[in-house]
Amino acid sequence: QVQLKESGGGLVQSGGSLRLSCVASGSIVRINDMGWYRQAPGKQRELVAGISSGGSTDYRDSVKGRFTISRDNAKNTVYLQMNSLTPGDTAAYYCNAQVMTSSFLHFNTYWGQGTQVTVSS
Repeated sequence: QVQLKESGGGLVQSGGSLRLSCVASGSIVRINDMGWYRQAPGKQRELVAGISSGGSTDYRDSVKGRFTISRDNAKNTVYLQMNSLTPGDTAAYYCNAQVMTSSFLHFNTYWGQGTQVTVSS
């Protein structure tokens, strides 16, 4: 079994910054792609940023230049540095990872429980 645990959310004023972290734990053999999604009330969950095991990154247009995704493979951790936050960034942020475990020698997708980010105007 794999657990993803997010941290770093909170309340911040418009223009402020937050850094989210997500640690994967369990019987992990390998982690492939990792990413951050968000879901605002009444809206669908959307991809914010993704990063491959080799470090290639991808961002949704609305966060390009403001958010930076990174990962520490030795720590099974992915980060999301969020700068110049706006009220439009308010949402629950979820960590996502493609993980191979010792029980199943193929990749399955796992999700964290989410961390709330609220940006006040």
